[in-house]
Amino acid sequence: MTIRSLNLKTLASATAIAAVVGTSGAFVAANGPAPAFAATPPVGGYVDLVSRVAPAVVTIEVEKTMSAMQGTDMRPGSPFEDFARRFGMPIPDMPGNPGGMAHGVGTGFIISADGQIVTNAHVVSGSDKVTVKLDNGQSYEAEVLGADSATDIAVLKIDASDLPHVEFGDSTQLHVGEPVIAMGNPLGLGNTVTTGIVSALGRDIQAGPFDNFIQTDAAINRGNSGGPLFNEAGDVVGINTAIMSPDGGSIGIGFAVPSEMATDIVADLAGDGKIDRGFLGVQISPVSEETAAALGFDAPKGAMIVDVTADSAAESAGLRKGDIVLSVNGDDVGSPRDLTRKIAGDAPGTKVDLNLLRAGKPMDVSVTLGNRAEQPA
Repeated sequence: MTIRSLNLKTLASATAIAAVVGTSGAFVAANGPAPAFAATPPVGGYVDLVSRVAPAVVTIEVEKTMSAMQGTDMRPGSPFEDFARRFGMPIPDMPGNPGGMAHGVGTGFIISADGQIVTNAHVVSGSDKVTVKLDNGQSYEAEVLGADSATDIAVLKIDASDLPHVEFGDSTQLHVGEPVIAMGNPLGLGNTVTTGIVSALGRDIQAGPFDNFIQTDAAINRGNSGGPLFNEAGDVVGINTAIMSPDGGSIGIGFAVPSEMATDIVADLAGDGKIDRGFLGVQISPVSEETAAALGFDAPKGAMIVDVTADSAAESAGLRKGDIVLSVNGDDVGSPRDLTRKIAGDAPGTKVDLNLLRAGKPMDVSVTLGNRAEQPA
């Protein structure tokens, strides 16, 4: 058995306590009788919140055939293995046996009494079998209603009723420094609660085209993927999705998909299992500082078109290489990422108004959006 050593501060405290404790172990007050202690101290912190939402947090167990992963380098140190550890993905337990099964674990949360469950797309991607284990120990085989790799969100369904469930809150009301609570199944341990704060908002970690992550220092480890990030009201404000880590363990840099993005995606996946996004048909880049200065901008803003896809909505509308898009339907475009998210947030067939600069001159162009889902991968 390993004995943990006391540091000087702890040792000093222990010595001070010993000075006022008699041989019988009773507390001896220096002045007067011993203070009265409550038999049951008041419960504080997040106890009430956790007891209320914990029954809606579930464990996701997946099985995948190794044959589906043939050709993928799973050796330690390989790019896939490094990516998987960084983002909390299941690591196959039989990498040397292409006929075997890969087993992985993740987290999800119930959003309806009839058994709709939200998790990460990477948790269930390519799965042959998905099992959902409830907080009370009951297990159900789950159907994947739909998954969206671009936002890493999936919706599952189990055949059950009268289930405890949680609701999405408004992530647009979050502030940096605000307390948050993460719940999940790290390393297969089962429901675990960690707390922290919102470390940053709107993070782009190059994980996908619509990155807009909440960054938190609440501990998130492998197996937490797909679990909820709660605010102090017990509303889900994010879906825990990724971590930055040199070894796959938590170092206090975790990322969650904001509920602002997740709610519409979840509704679409639960409806018909797919996501239809607006598509403009341009390649874009940031506006350089030199270009911004030449245009009289205080700082770079907008998205510069560097190429227009043939037979696209952009070509039909007359957009050109070199155009700088400054707003969509009156909403400012601060960066290429802003333009991507704004266009994808509208349905195919939607008519949008772009304000742009062409050769330094402002102009307005209306575009009827195409369908991103119909574009080649």
